[in-house]
Amino acid sequence: MRIVIADDAVLLREGLVRLLTESGHQVVAAVGDGDALVEAVVEHRPDVSIVDVRMPPSHTDEGLRAAVEARRLVPRTPILVLSQYVEVSYADDLLATTGGSGGGIGYLLKDRVAAIDEFLDALRRVAAGGTVLDPEVVGQLFARRRRDDPLSELTPREREVLSLMAEGRSNTAIARALVVSDGAVEKHVRNIFTKLTLPPDTEQHRRVLAVLTYLRN
Repeated sequence: MRIVIADDAVLLREGLVRLLTESGHQVVAAVGDGDALVEAVVEHRPDVSIVDVRMPPSHTDEGLRAAVEARRLVPRTPILVLSQYVEVSYADDLLATTGGSGGGIGYLLKDRVAAIDEFLDALRRVAAGGTVLDPEVVGQLFARRRRDDPLSELTPREREVLSLMAEGRSNTAIARALVVSDGAVEKHVRNIFTKLTLPPDTEQHRRVLAVLTYLRN
């Protein structure tokens, strides 16, 4: 894959460059601020970009805002955001850029980078157009559900399935995690679509809409 990295921490940035290069990928740009990220995405049209949420000058949300701007200028450009902490509002803002139409989005805690195989797998899934969210992010988004919860009709098992969908897992991976058959998962997914009144469309589109409903409530 052709990859852009944006992180102001030189050690982490160079470590990612080395890791990705040794894994057979090409890092087309490695930058340290949001403006440079946007320029690199527009110039290189990478397969995926890895972006730190907090970058200069204020070290608050510059990276996230730059990622949103990059997706505005290059629609659906895959972005994997890395953060030191779970920052729910930033995750919401990033998810809003999908507009329900998909496009690779990921939000992981930096600790996950240490699990190299899992990190590289998440990167591949985001580059392929999937949505990958750190389980801790999913948990905190789940905790913020509004009282008028559109998910209230889901059974506990259906909520489990939807939670795993939000982590970017396939039906087969969900079945393996819950120790049930693929057919059982497919039935749960159909029930979720029906209860959330998601209109017939492509399977991937409805999965994205279901996950967005789950994360925003």
